[in-house]
Amino acid sequence: MSPTASRPSNATLVLLASLYCAQGLPSGLIAHSLPVLLRQHDVDLALIGLLKLLALPWLLKVLWAPWIDRLASPRLGHHRGWILPLQSGVIVCVAALALLAPQTLFGSGLWLLLGLLLLINLLAATQDIATDGLTVRLLPERWRGLGNSLQVGGYKVGMIVSGSGLLLVIDPLGWSLALGLLAGLILLMTVPIWLFPERRLLPFQPALAETALGPRLLLNHYRGLLAQPGMLLWLAVVLTFKLGDSLGSPMIKPMLVDQGWSTGALGQLTLISSLAGIGGALLGGLLYARIGVLRALILFGALQAIGIAALALLVGQGANVGLVYAVTLFEQVADGMSTVALFAAMMRMCRPEHEGADFTLQASAQLLLSGFVGASSGVLAKALGYEGLFVGAGVLGMLVLGGVLMHARRTQG
Repeated sequence: MSPTASRPSNATLVLLASLYCAQGLPSGLIAHSLPVLLRQHDVDLALIGLLKLLALPWLLKVLWAPWIDRLASPRLGHHRGWILPLQSGVIVCVAALALLAPQTLFGSGLWLLLGLLLLINLLAATQDIATDGLTVRLLPERWRGLGNSLQVGGYKVGMIVSGSGLLLVIDPLGWSLALGLLAGLILLMTVPIWLFPERRLLPFQPALAETALGPRLLLNHYRGLLAQPGMLLWLAVVLTFKLGDSLGSPMIKPMLVDQGWSTGALGQLTLISSLAGIGGALLGGLLYARIGVLRALILFGALQAIGIAALALLVGQGANVGLVYAVTLFEQVADGMSTVALFAAMMRMCRPEHEGADFTLQASAQLLLSGFVGASSGVLAKALGYEGLFVGAGVLGMLVLGGVLMHARRTQG
């Protein structure tokens, strides 16, 4: 890590923050607002559950990521040539939702709603490939922690605005105006990438080893990635680094519900803890630039494990609001810091001119295993109790740090 690399310009930081915020805006609508609105219109719970399946493009994007790295627009530039049309497509879809009556969308037009939401996820997931590739190319290694602070923070801000924020304004403003404002916000987030002179600053130079653009590109690309020294061990780190968090965090709210917390109180806790997570991401990015990748992974990973284990202190203590806030906010700050460290380390493993697809493979692998582990958290909570689950998840979080040290010794040796 070069200690002399200068900090990225403010224009670069605004550009990256706007792109990730633009991804969070439709995601918050789908993950937080729509389940509430659908249930208020008496939509069946089984159909509401289908919203989770709409996130499949975020998992499957590894299948088309190599082509995002290989194909470029001569006029718009490489990453910009993907991001502008894809983000414009998201704006059109959200605007279409705004023009349709909610009575139609939540009734006879429900499948149209689901289709539009699936298309939004497909467009946003593909845009994410190009955005991650652009981020890796724009940021020197020392400042990738800060770049990932913007990634985590920008995305969470978008989620808050279109999740909690949309639910707050939809009654006074109405469906059409509220969704129209959301489309307008995404349009506003598109201005920095529209103004970005990518062709001049980042000329596209495709990798000569991969000239074929047919089906073999997928196999050749990932075979080349996995052949990199230490990559298989690093993928094991990526798969396991967030397992403790994935196992413990889904049960925080169910535990508090069991202890009598109301929906309003949980909503306030969620909002404040999300802001704490953004603060943790910013703090983690700044510290990453000072202490380096290995120390950041070990320190922030340990704090994450301690935060998850500390949730066991809240069992039977739901009435102690101060303790609940102290522990959950600490857990969220640690989660933000550890996520930034992991994402910045993942960027180090990306090959030049393969940045988008290489980062996508790592991110999808982490998401896949975390999803399976998170899905089992309820079963384990029932078997072990909340206390056993949180302590076990914290211990698991500490154990996986051994993989980080092993990878560091292998690559440095």
